Amino acid sequence: MSNYDLVIKNGNIVTSGDNYIADLGIKDGKIVNISKNIDTDNFYDAKGKYVLPGGIDVHTHLDMPFGGTFSSDDFRTGTKAAAIGGTTSIIDYAVQQSGKGLYETIEMWEEKANGKAVIDYGFHLGVTRLDDSVREELPRILKDGFSSFKVFMVYDGMRLTDKELLEILTIARDNNGLVCVHAENYDSINYKIAQLLSEGKTDPVYHAISRPQKCEAEATNRAVKLAEMVDAPIYIVHVSNREAADEIIKSRKQGFKTMGETCPQYMLLSIDNYLEENFAGAKYVMSPPLREKFNQELIWEALRDGGLQTVATDHCPFFMEQKKMGLDNFTKIPNGAPGIEGRMVLMHHYGVNEGHISLGKFVELTSTNPAKIFGMYPKKGTIAVGSDADLVVFDPEKEVTISVDNLHENVDYTPYEGFKVKGYPVATFSRGELVAENGEYVGEEARGQLIRRGAPILL
Repeated sequence: MSNYDLVIKNGNIVTSGDNYIADLGIKDGKIVNISKNIDTDNFYDAKGKYVLPGGIDVHTHLDMPFGGTFSSDDFRTGTKAAAIGGTTSIIDYAVQQSGKGLYETIEMWEEKANGKAVIDYGFHLGVTRLDDSVREELPRILKDGFSSFKVFMVYDGMRLTDKELLEILTIARDNNGLVCVHAENYDSINYKIAQLLSEGKTDPVYHAISRPQKCEAEATNRAVKLAEMVDAPIYIVHVSNREAADEIIKSRKQGFKTMGETCPQYMLLSIDNYLEENFAGAKYVMSPPLREKFNQELIWEALRDGGLQTVATDHCPFFMEQKKMGLDNFTKIPNGAPGIEGRMVLMHHYGVNEGHISLGKFVELTSTNPAKIFGMYPKKGTIAVGSDADLVVFDPEKEVTISVDNLHENVDYTPYEGFKVKGYPVATFSRGELVAENGEYVGEEARGQLIRRGAPILL
């Protein structure tokens, strides 16, 4: 009788630091043996394929309320699409609603996820106000397995002042937590929006024009300087351009624990996409918006050199019918785009195949660094004895043309329609269970578990 529930044989094991051929023995959802020629009857043959740590997407918005509607992927459809694409864990944003406390917010989001999610999931708390009850809850929340939270510098009813940001950074610093910041300049956006609408400029492209990259760079600089003032770590989400990235890089060079994330759309798409006819540019309305093409190469450079530490998606899809809420006013277009399923293959093809990053750096950006920064390492984010058997068998030779017709996200378009990629997941294992194979979800329903996370490893 085998000592293992499953053995993955003959695979080319790739971690952020290693690349070798071996077998993986899996028992009770964990990797318990890594060696050559494990003898067993129950095995998956990964010969000629990479075996990667499961992808970790630390920025998703599933079943999220926005402007009177909800993002179109819930925790069932969104996590299935993620699994098929090689992602085995997500951290979703549980955004505090008006009048709700932080523990109430977690309960609301756990209700959305429990009974639907098929892969493991954590939550960042989106803190939208700072009052005495929140001040009292925050230290407990951080120690209860929700070791990061997000604050906004924009959006009415959600944004915090600089004074509140200073306070919340201090609370996180004192309780081994991490503040994630959406950095854009609120007043400059409102000024520009009023000007554009008064001139009758309502098309999707004006969303990008109302939020120029200096608006993001200024707010990034301000958030980073506030963190430096109180010597607190900070993580800037969805960095879209090199000017904002440079603020993070400069701070890191001065020895501060300042970190940043970007997303595939900022390396593969540009402001030109907003010019697609018949309102099709609305597909790409997200905040921060897509930028001028020259930024793409510079963002790759920042990832390669360690200036930015992670690649997430900011997955927040809306059907085109939902996007049409902003047909006559770009400010009413629901912000967000799909990306949870394509992240790994896009980063592999356009990163590794096209020579921007190494295979090890690809694993680091999509799995290992996210696990470290958000308190899940080494349980997740690597291939090691004792780690969860969250694994992706990845065929580097498989060629696919990405299309809405072969993706599983619950939305009627993909921003990456027609993109040709070489390298695709052929099997995804979550805690040792085969959950996706050859482009289909094959696992059990509602098998995802809540991840309670530890203190961040500050990179």
